[in-house]
Parts: sequence; C-alpha cells; structure tokens
Amino acid sequence: MTHAPTAPHSSRNLSRTEAAARSAMISDLSYRIEVDVRSAPDADCETFGTTTTLDFTSTGGSTFLDFLGGVDAVSLDGAPLVPEEVFDGARISLPELSAGQHRVVVEGRGTYGRTGQGLHRFIDPADGKVYLYTHFEPADCRRLYTTFEQPDLKAPFTWVITAPTDWVVRCNSEDPTSEPVEGGIVAGAEVPAGTRHSFAPTLPMSTYITAMCAGDYHRVERTWTGTAADGTALEVPVGLLCRQSLVEHFDAEEIFEITFAGLDFFHRTFGVAYPWGTYDQVFVPEYNLGAMENPGCVTFTEGYVFRSTPTRSQRATRANTILHEMAHMWFGDLVTMEWWNDLWLKESFAELLGTQGSADSTGYTDAWVAFSTARKLWAYHVDQMPSTHPVVAEIEDLEAARQNFDGITYAKGAALLQNLMNYVGPEQFFAGSTAYFEKHAYGNTTLPDLLAALEGASGRDLDAWVGPWLRTAGVSTLGLELMTSDAGSDASAGAVTAARLTQACTDPVTGQEVMRPHRLAVGTYDLVDGRLQRTRRAELDLAAASVDLAEVEGLADLVGSPQPDLVLLNDGDLTYAKLALDERSMGTLVEYLGTLEEDTSRTAAWWALWDATRDGRLHAAHYVRAAIAGLANEQHGGMLGAVAGNARTAIEKYLPAEQRDAWRAAWAETCLANLRSAEPGSDAQLVWQRAFGAAAATHPASAPVARGFLDGSEQVEGIAWEADRRWDLWKALAATGEATREELDAELEADRNNSTITHHLEAVSSLPSEDARREAWEKLLTPLSLTNDHVSATISGIRQPLRSEELGWLREEYFGRLEEIWAQHGMEIAERIVPGMFPADDRTDEATGQWLEAHPQAPAALRRIVVDRWDDLRRAETAQGLARREGTVDRA
Repeated sequence: MTHAPTAPHSSRNLSRTEAAARSAMISDLSYRIEVDVRSAPDADCETFGTTTTLDFTSTGGSTFLDFLGGVDAVSLDGAPLVPEEVFDGARISLPELSAGQHRVVVEGRGTYGRTGQGLHRFIDPADGKVYLYTHFEPADCRRLYTTFEQPDLKAPFTWVITAPTDWVVRCNSEDPTSEPVEGGIVAGAEVPAGTRHSFAPTLPMSTYITAMCAGDYHRVERTWTGTAADGTALEVPVGLLCRQSLVEHFDAEEIFEITFAGLDFFHRTFGVAYPWGTYDQVFVPEYNLGAMENPGCVTFTEGYVFRSTPTRSQRATRANTILHEMAHMWFGDLVTMEWWNDLWLKESFAELLGTQGSADSTGYTDAWVAFSTARKLWAYHVDQMPSTHPVVAEIEDLEAARQNFDGITYAKGAALLQNLMNYVGPEQFFAGSTAYFEKHAYGNTTLPDLLAALEGASGRDLDAWVGPWLRTAGVSTLGLELMTSDAGSDASAGAVTAARLTQACTDPVTGQEVMRPHRLAVGTYDLVDGRLQRTRRAELDLAAASVDLAEVEGLADLVGSPQPDLVLLNDGDLTYAKLALDERSMGTLVEYLGTLEEDTSRTAAWWALWDATRDGRLHAAHYVRAAIAGLANEQHGGMLGAVAGNARTAIEKYLPAEQRDAWRAAWAETCLANLRSAEPGSDAQLVWQRAFGAAAATHPASAPVARGFLDGSEQVEGIAWEADRRWDLWKALAATGEATREELDAELEADRNNSTITHHLEAVSSLPSEDARREAWEKLLTPLSLTNDHVSATISGIRQPLRSEELGWLREEYFGRLEEIWAQHGMEIAERIVPGMFPADDRTDEATGQWLEAHPQAPAALRRIVVDRWDDLRRAETAQGLARREGTVDRA
C-alpha cells in the first residue's frame, strides 16, 4: 500500500544550512531512475510508477532524501525500511548511516502534473494525443524521483523510461537501447504492453536540470559540425520536437539556423567543446516560463511556435531565448552555482550571452536595443519594489529561491555584466570564462571562483566594482543640476551658467547611501525643423556624487551656451540607472521624442518618461501624448510594442478613473489609424494590430470596427486576422459587453484546439456579469480545477475591464481567503492568483494594511507578494493624485 502522508511545510522546504550539512556528508553519488508512463494515455489515471536507486558514499550519520509522491517500499543496503516510519510525505529519513558506501532503493508513484512542475501531462484537445515533459527548477525533480534535492550534489543519471511503443522518448542522454515489455499492473493501474528505453549514464549534473519528455511528439533532426580548440572535429545531433497538431506552424528551418549559429558562436567564444552529446529542443504546452536549460533536452514554451504571423520582435525574442539556454550548457550546467544565492552566476551570464550571441551571430543585430526595451525595463520595475534585493542575494531556503527568479537576477545582472565586460575588456572577459570552465567543469562554484578567473585574465582588481554593483540593491538616479541666466523677453532659453551631473542611491535593504562607478554618455540636442539633432555627446566616468560637466571633454562648451532643448543623460543607454531630466528636457521629449535618430537614445528617453510617470512626477496623460506623437513613425518593433503597452497601462493605472475615457478613445483611435497607415506587412503594422485589439477592450466605441475585421467588411492591406488575432478582437468585444456567450462558443467550435480553448476561457471570464465572474473566481480557487495556462486566462478575463466598481465584491473575498489560496495551491499557481487577483483600486489601500497587520505569521513569500502589490497600488495612487491636481490634459 502506498504511503503518502501530507508533508509538513518545514519538510517540503530545504534550508541552506541543511543542504550544506548534507553536502558535507554525501559523495560519489549516482542515480538510476526507472519511470513507467504507460498509464499516461488514460486521462482517468493520475499516477505513474517510479523507482529510484541511489548509490553514494557517506561520512556517517543521519540524513534524508526528498520525494513528493507515494512510497510503496524503501530499502537501505538491501534491508527494508517501513515507509510509515521513515516517510513524512516529503522526506525519507535515513537512520544512522555507517561511514562508507550505501544503496537506497525507493519504489513508489508520482502524480501527473497540471501546473507545469514535476511531470506535466497534456492531452491535446485537437487530436487526443498525449504529451509529457518535466520541469524541475528549483526543486521539483522530487515529484518524479527520489533525490538529494540541491544543486551541489551532482551525479551521473541513468534513465530507464517505459512508455507506449509508438511514443518518442527523450532525456538528457544519448539514444537508448529499447526492448518490448508486457502489460501488467503499475502504480496500482493496469497498463498495456510498451517499450522500455534504457539510456546511457549522463555526465555529472545537478538534479534540477535533469529532464525527460515522452509522447506523440513530432521530431526532426540535423547534425551540427564544428571544430574544437585543439582541432578535433565535433558533431552534435540537434533535434527539434513539438506537438503533432502544431507541425504546420513549426518553422524548424529558422530554429535550426539560430541553433547552429549559436553553437558556432559559443565554441568560438569559449573554446570549450559542447559537453552534453545530443541537443534536443522541445517545444511544450502549458509551460510556466520561456525555456529551461536541461542539458541535451532543453524545453521551450510552445508560444515560440507561432500560430499567427509573428513580428520580427517575437522572432528575435525566440532567437535570444534559444541562445540564452545554449549559454547555460556552459554557465549553469557544466559549472553550477553551489547554492541559490549565486543563481545570478548562471542566469545573468546566460542573459548577457544570449543577447551578445544574437547580436554577433544572427540577423538580430539590434539585440541590445531589444534588451533595453524589454528586459532592462523589467529589471528597473522589480528593483524599485519592496522585495528588491542585491544581485548576489542571501537565499536561506528553497521558498526564497523560487521568488528570486526575477528581473534583478536576470536582466539587472546582465546589464551589470555588460558593464563588467567592458570594464575588463571583452577578450579578457571571455578568456576568464574559458579558464573558469576548465577549472570547475562538472563542479560547483561561488562568486569568488568567477572573480578569480576574471581577475586572472584581466589583471584587474574587481572588488571596487563588485561591492557597489552586486552586493547592494536599488536603482541609482542620475540627475542634472542646471543653472541658466534669464531667458529675456523672447521664447529662447537662457545661457547655461553651470551644469553638474549627479547620482544618488539609497540601498532600500540596508538604508545606506551607495555610490556606484558608472560609465555613461551625456548628449545635448536642439530642435531643428521640428526634429531633435544632437549637438554634443561625450562619454564620462561618474563614481562620486557628482561631476562638473564643464570639466568633461566634449561638454565643456555647454556652460556659456544657450540651454539645449534636451540634455539626455545616459545617452545610448550605457549604464543601469534612472534618469531625472530637467523640466525643459521633459517637455521636449513629450512632443518630439520620436524624432531622436538612434534607437538606443530613444530607448533611454522613453524610460526617462516612463519612470517619471510611475513616480508621479509626470502627468500620465503626457506619456500617452508622447506615445501618440512619438510612435507614429517608429519602426523598431520591440520598442514600439513596449511603449504601446506602457501607454495603455498609463491610461488604466496612472490616470484617475474620471480622466480615462477620453484617453482610451484617443489611444484606440491612434492604434487604428496607425494600423491603417503602416506599411503593409511591416513589423509596425503587426504591432499596431495587437495594440488595437488591446485598446478596444476598454473602448466600446471600437466594437463596430472590431466586428468589421471579424466578418471581413473592414479590410487593411497586409493584415490577416489569423486565429490568435481574431481572439484579440473577440476578447475585446466580450470585455466591453459587445459579444455574447453564444458567439464566443461558436468561434471556439469553428477551430477548437488548446490555444483557442484558452482564449475562449479568458473571453468568457471577462463577460460583464458579476455572477459569471464569481463563478470563475470560485473555479479559480478550487485546487487542480484548472491548468496553469487556464488559471492565467481566468485571471486575465476577470480583471480585463479594470473597473473597480465591477470588482468591488472581490476585495472581501480576496483578503478573506488569501491564506487559503496559499495553502491549497502549489506555489506556481498561488504565485499567479495572489498578485493577479489583487484588487488594485483606491479602496484597497486600507484593506491591505489591515490584512498585513492582522497576519504577521503568514508565510514570508505570501507577505512579500502582498507588500509588492500594495506598493504598486500606492505608486498608482500617487500618479493619479498628480493627475487630479494638474487637471485634464488635452490631446493636442
């Protein structure tokens, strides 16, 4: 009989102290994982068979194994243990071990997942075919097999996977030997005959990057060939997998092209051969993230299999993700952080190198512009939340580790590493990386190990750089102290009498002032025939609180000259900082930002306006005005999409309710006009197509045009309203009460597949009926009633209109059931519901404070999310307060 008690919270978590003690005790570890998934095609069967054999050497003493499933039998060195005595639902206690070698065998059953963690099962509604894949980071391999669940206990893994005979089965290892097996009883269920696939042992790796996939996958394969640093010929078989129902949309040729370019780039850059043999890339449904760097078996969201015409920005993002995961084969997989406080050692480097690889080896040479428009903005946003932390963070346990997969660890770290690469020199940076891999291959490291390698290659002491950048939190603010003479009677500016560049930062974690070494550029611009033209630009170092620009070569003549129309700090986006521009510069950008010629300059300018909007220093309507004026001729799809999204957020979040409708109308009209006037088939046209669908969701007057696009009576040259884009329109009509449930059902039945089912769920959840939304809310809160994708769709649907009067009933429900949500759902689902359903309106401020005061013992991870959402709410209230004080802003 299976023993599967409810595990206490403490045993599901793992502290850094416990991990260190276990690491000191265990060595010479290896795994044999036997998994039988022949039951997977039976939708009513919830479990699969799993047997783990662990061989290891112990120094002696008591320890434990990790497993989240049901245990049938446990043996230690051939002697049986009583499951009820040693297993608490998460940990298997091992009695006092003698010094020496040991073998533990655990027989049990796991549960097929629906949350994207562990072993996820997906049954395709389009054709009934079944797909399994794993996702384990940071600590979910214990849902599939018994393990020492921590990154520094690396081991070789031998996979033995029994599956239906006609399935494709892949894992971290090379092609297996296969043999038929008869049917029988497995994990309490009768299963048919199948095939057992026995794979060769892997090279040593951490548990969280082990992986398998099995199912009716479509797979194509090519072979990459190259040359190692020593001249040895290299061959890597590269496989691409996706669902059968997506084959017609699967652009394998471009994915192969990017993959081969990446393998060329990393071999050329690192001089260390790809270590993992095969290289499969598996595009999977209902994935929680963009991708995961499992050696030899990389998993990607199938959102990268485009069912509707993608923008160039979407394709560039996919290329960047492919190269990000490939960089992990070295940074993260070959050499792995010792514990999760050095998570940045893999993620920041992969972010950096994915972007650098895209720029250097693919057609997406503007990858750093794309990084600044999306990823870096993510970092700025997270770094200003109460939960901000240093790049090198103190991670005490697994729960904390889960929450640090954020914009600081990824994007801020990458921005800082770009600065570091320039600081030590690119050649020295990569030479240090090569030395790091060669010294620590198949091992675990901490920050000092990497610094030693970089210092050895560059000859530079990095302590002065590391402390202020990696060990402190928060964003520095760069400002300009500008003094001018009186302007006189005409409209021209006065002469500049003094100009000083400043930096300020208070670490929000410690409260200490931080001075960081910045390398940046300052540019000055004047208006000439309605366009901004650069008149000066100089790069400089800023390490103290301020620097006099009169002493900077290239800017010295600024003092004594007429005040420029724009002084752009961080021109070219070279450093990581907020910008506090002078009033004249801000006014210039609102009207003329779109005329800045260089992409990186426009990027820096857009984020200066956005920070001012979010901080309540700039009326949100001015940001929307700037977007309307500045995006009309914008051709960079990534920048266009990011700013268009911010414009809608500015309206819905940072304008008070009474000022929104006018700007909703102005923005929807702008989106439609630019959709119609953009070059047919251009990236800009595709972005405006999406932007119109989003804008129409809060502008009922757009309904006739939306219906015209759906029935074909409205046409725009170059635009096809493919499946996903049709659903953009249907969701907009549903949210504004301009569509019926019957119409939504009919659209679904016309093309029923996983994607359209998810779109339909979001649309139905957004219909303006309180009863319907309460029903959706209750289903959302019922554990395991919805998959991870359907949870997100339901949340988006309920929140779609963003009108607080329609969500008033939610406040009492939300705060009354917060702890229930956290306790009854897995973290990957709870972390969607808690922030996604936070009722962010002006009546929630007091309720949030009361809940936090009344629940001091609530889980720290839950409180962290609530506090961040509260801060976001207060930021919005500040911005709305400014807009009320300054009054309505006209569009022109």
